[in-house]
Amino acid sequence: MTKSILLLFCSLYLCTTDLRAQDSTVVQRDTMPATVSADVLLSGLTASTEGTLLLPRHMLWTQRAFWGPRGLLLRAFEIAPLTPEGRTKELKIRRTMLKTHQVMGFVTLAGFVAQGLVGARLYKAEGEDYRRIKKMHQQMATGINISYATTALFALTSPPKIVGDRGGLSSIKVHKYLAIVHMAGMIATNILAHKVQEDYSLKPWHRAAAYTTFGAYAASVIALKF
Repeated sequence: MTKSILLLFCSLYLCTTDLRAQDSTVVQRDTMPATVSADVLLSGLTASTEGTLLLPRHMLWTQRAFWGPRGLLLRAFEIAPLTPEGRTKELKIRRTMLKTHQVMGFVTLAGFVAQGLVGARLYKAEGEDYRRIKKMHQQMATGINISYATTALFALTSPPKIVGDRGGLSSIKVHKYLAIVHMAGMIATNILAHKVQEDYSLKPWHRAAAYTTFGAYAASVIALKF
């Protein structure tokens, strides 16, 4: 009887040993140093947390392309490493770029007003006076396009702010919504300006697009003051 019990225990022990030898997860779990795995997980969590705190979750795609975690040129080539010190410098750059954006915005707004006055004269001009004013109108249009594009680039490519947008409507959000309107109007105005040369019946549409662009642009500038 005793021999049978001993044989039974031996058999159970051998089966258990074989099963543990075949179970690779048990071996890996027993042999993996606990401190090493914990350090790896902790370092990954820390990096993820720092990236989340240093950059807002929502950014413009143009900002993400340059200043995102894997921003083209700046992050990839370590021109602007994503560190607390680096982000402090970026926020100073952002402040300068947005101030320039604001100044250029007023310059462009003045150009819109002047272009509107010249355009009104162009619709009534005839003969040599028409050709002279038309040339002036085209030159001013080129200048406004350059000024408008420069103004937009300073905002679209500036470093992102440190936190995301707050909930609710704000003057900044109104400014952004109106920017979509006047940017679409700017594109339509330029397209119609070329089409008018072939079809003069499009003049009213060109004029409407220009006024809509000016109205939305002026409102977006005013929105930042309230």
